[in-house]
Amino acid sequence: MDRIESPLSSRRHSRLYLLGLLIIFTAVWFSNLEYRKLVRPDEGRYAEIGREMALSGDWITPRLNDLKYFEKPPLQYWATAAAFRLFGDSHWGARWWPATTTFICVLLMFWTGRRLYGEEVGLSAAAALGGCTGFIINSHLNTLDGGLAAFLTIALLGFLLAQHSGATPKENRRWMLVVWAALALAVLSKGLIGVVLPGAALTLYLLVERDWRRLTRLHLGKGLTLFLLIAAPWFIVVSLVNDEFARFFFIHEHFDRFLTSGHRREGAWYYFVPILLIGIMPWLPFIALRLRDGWRRADRSLHPSSEASSALTPDPSPTSERGEAVLQPLRLLLIWAGFIFLFFSLSHSKLPSYILPMFPALTLFAAVEMHRMSPETLSRLAWGLAAAGGGLLLVVLLGGEPIAQAFSKETSPFEIVRDYIPWILASVAAFTAGASAAAGLFRTQPYSTAIVVLALGSLSAGILAMDGHDTQSRLSSTYHIVRDIEATNGPFDRNLPFYSVRMYDQTLPFYLRRPVTLVQYTDELALGLAAEPEKGIAQVDDWKIRWIALEQGYAIMNPANYAQFVIEGLPMRMLARDPRRVIVSRQ
Repeated sequence: MDRIESPLSSRRHSRLYLLGLLIIFTAVWFSNLEYRKLVRPDEGRYAEIGREMALSGDWITPRLNDLKYFEKPPLQYWATAAAFRLFGDSHWGARWWPATTTFICVLLMFWTGRRLYGEEVGLSAAAALGGCTGFIINSHLNTLDGGLAAFLTIALLGFLLAQHSGATPKENRRWMLVVWAALALAVLSKGLIGVVLPGAALTLYLLVERDWRRLTRLHLGKGLTLFLLIAAPWFIVVSLVNDEFARFFFIHEHFDRFLTSGHRREGAWYYFVPILLIGIMPWLPFIALRLRDGWRRADRSLHPSSEASSALTPDPSPTSERGEAVLQPLRLLLIWAGFIFLFFSLSHSKLPSYILPMFPALTLFAAVEMHRMSPETLSRLAWGLAAAGGGLLLVVLLGGEPIAQAFSKETSPFEIVRDYIPWILASVAAFTAGASAAAGLFRTQPYSTAIVVLALGSLSAGILAMDGHDTQSRLSSTYHIVRDIEATNGPFDRNLPFYSVRMYDQTLPFYLRRPVTLVQYTDELALGLAAEPEKGIAQVDDWKIRWIALEQGYAIMNPANYAQFVIEGLPMRMLARDPRRVIVSRQ
């Protein structure tokens, strides 16, 4: 039978042990930022916006391909542009912001878990987040969701620290100001969603708990003032400089995105179910087993001087000594995760990374609940993970090439797809080894030791899987085709026009270090082209006339369009091609 409290929950680790884990985690976490090529669309898009901002010095109006781009606020653009100015254009500079902000979340998870539940749980919570598959992958991609999730997590953890029953008035005020600042930075990361998600989750929690006195501990006056001082200035200035900003950003990018399918990112109601089940691994079985008990249990958060193990026992009273309702951290975590899942499931715009803010809440829940379980139960669940990993390893070993063949097509040749197989094998092997080792350690060592080992196996698996994806970069990035041409023909002449015909590969401007002229293509750049139509060509026929009259220039197109232009006798010389792109010159 599962036990209610862990006898090891108050154990303290040596500083040398914690420092060693931090060094290992840091080295692995940041190991592959420069190695992988940027992939389309998001990584190329957000790297290019930062590159153009660093080059122009215009920190108010973001531009993509030298066109106004108002889909998102500028915080990550600023961070990327600053890195490029300091260290030069690089993959590391493009990815450092999401990787660093999420890394800070892992450290804060340790701090929060230790303050509320003791050092064993704190270390387990940090390990669980650092080894969460969905969190690992999204933290190492140059998208805005990593930074958004990081600031929402800082707000959530800050709220737990501010509102637990042992918090002094000074701690409550200090941490609530951290919460308000984090919310402002979340808004500057990705818009109003930075306050909608936490605001709705808190409201639902207050409704469930009928804990309306909690509102008096939010420091609304000081908090809102701090929030507006951080978040409002850019929105005001950019609206004054650009008349089209306010309607596009607040109406098109928020209400239209949620209520309509105009962004062509719709999905079924169950779209996020498999993403959640895979993304929360390896902690899924531990969460599933304790979900009901975790919701029912009344947790008592700790004063720092209290015995850590007492936080893992049921609180017999729902109120504190001051007569106030006691915060229920686990219930809040589940409400937070549940609302985010429901919100994006109802949205007409869906992408896998949207539910990223769920994972920190669920991993903290998992860490706490795992310390309430028996060694035998934990070991059995870990062996189950190891068995699943071993089964998958066998499938890839025996059927890797047929699977690669099934995923192959004209635009994804088998010769390229199969190069991923050894990396998948290495990734699954790392996960299986970590789960197997943890299964044995749960019976003989402190829980946190086994959880750290399981997390390191999962982290290594995630890093290997992402590194292996670089074998597919000829399909997902223009890095190779651009470098191949430069190696053979020398650098592209920056004074000559470069046309992107009926397509726009988001990575191309970054690797060319220049914008391109769009031909019969608008998509997300429609607003920018409407504001500056002279920077694009509306119809291919108009481009053909200009191309024929041109003495020298370049163009990129897909293979089908290239074949058609060859039939038409359009004058051009192929410089290079890959399965998805052809680059030609007019000479």
